[in-house]
Amino acid sequence: MMNFELLSLSWAKAATFKTDAMVVLVADGQKQEPGLLSTMLDQAQKTGDFSSAAGQCMLWWKPPGLSALRLVLVGIGKGRAQDVRQGVAAGLAALKKSKSQSVTLLMQAAQTEHLVLAAQAAADAAYVYTATKPSAKALSFKKIILGVPQASSLKAPFELAKAQIAGVSLAREWGNRPANHATPDHLAQVAKQIAKHSRVSCEVLGLKEVTKLGMGSFAAVAQASAQPLRFIILKYKGAADSQAPTVLVGKGITFDTGGISLKPGPGMDEMKFDMCGAASVLGTFEALAQLQPAINVVGLIAACENMPGGKALKPGDVVTSMSGQTIEILNTDAEGRLVLCDALTYAKRFKPSAVIDIATLTGACVIALGHLRSGLYASDEKLAGALLAAGERTLDLCWRMPLDEEYGEGLKSNFADVANIADRSAGSVTAAKFLQRFASDFPWAHLDIAGTAWKSGAAKGATGRPVPALLSYLVSQQAKVVRPAQRTVTARKRSAKA
Repeated sequence: MMNFELLSLSWAKAATFKTDAMVVLVADGQKQEPGLLSTMLDQAQKTGDFSSAAGQCMLWWKPPGLSALRLVLVGIGKGRAQDVRQGVAAGLAALKKSKSQSVTLLMQAAQTEHLVLAAQAAADAAYVYTATKPSAKALSFKKIILGVPQASSLKAPFELAKAQIAGVSLAREWGNRPANHATPDHLAQVAKQIAKHSRVSCEVLGLKEVTKLGMGSFAAVAQASAQPLRFIILKYKGAADSQAPTVLVGKGITFDTGGISLKPGPGMDEMKFDMCGAASVLGTFEALAQLQPAINVVGLIAACENMPGGKALKPGDVVTSMSGQTIEILNTDAEGRLVLCDALTYAKRFKPSAVIDIATLTGACVIALGHLRSGLYASDEKLAGALLAAGERTLDLCWRMPLDEEYGEGLKSNFADVANIADRSAGSVTAAKFLQRFASDFPWAHLDIAGTAWKSGAAKGATGRPVPALLSYLVSQQAKVVRPAQRTVTARKRSAKA
């Protein structure tokens, strides 16, 4: 992974700063510091060779008078978050064919509120998948320097940026790996590696332990696969034991054929991405381990394959979940909710402040929202508001979806407490209604990331979402944690007043 550095750098100093490439972010009508860079910018704009429209670029090789080998002027329009992200991506794209090892992003004061977004955009632009493609050439970028007017005032967002980048990179990398290189056991090994960080612990359960817990729904999905299931429990302890944790639950279907309800062949290779919910939990824990915030978080990952075969779950079968509710299987391709429901029941033992499950759950969510926003369902208004706000801050956007009771009518069964699917209408909503049955004991939210966890076509690959939104939400909860020392001070003040 690239190294990131934060450096105090004015426009005047930037002219003499040695770097392989200098990327200057230029907003509409922004005031320039006097000097060579300003003169070059003015001339480029007056001749019409450069515009500050978001994503517009102008590249110089060995610009006269500058110490940088390459100079890229990049427009960021009105300087909004999305403009900065677009500009940074365009600037790095302009340098992809160069041999630049160090790249300096020069930001003015007004732009530094988007420091985390700029750093993440740079990391995204430099990402190249090589794990099973040795012929792929990694980009030459080794270091990204964030040049800002006053680095000392931006240490906190810079640390957040580095942690988020590490988390997104891990989620993206494991989302991209093919199913034979990302089995349930592989995910368990990743979790154990993360647990080598301070404050993080990991426990991995197999079929014997899962069966003993009564997770009949989860076990039923895995029963036809040669790959053994894994139930992964990660814990990050950054606050006192008295602080209730947030629990993240990730869908970890490492490959989804649909089972007996077999999927169509075209595009089935993308079902390796069906564990992106699990990957986002792993990525968020990697970020927490690096950032070390004062909160408690538990991560639960139900990992298995959904395969056809002589032992496969069949349409019409009835299984018993950990909650004791029986489930009629009407479609074996609605398997994600079957593993999640047992994980949600398991989450109850932690007496959580909130539970958030993350899953590539339904194609219906893609039809409803496309690939821009994840579907957000929530039983708690404060939790919903906080997640929506986190998505806006990070441009990892969500959209609130309904949970009206009437949507659950289609899940009624003559042979079990609930069916695992309803009809085709509002498929994402009825999937969420199914999960809600197992989440009545705590504030709960469900993120359907089927449209946002990966891209298809020429840009095929995992995105690492929603790690940015999850991390931002968790960090925002840190301010609400009252540490023991703070409680002692408060108690003393009350005693003094008495």
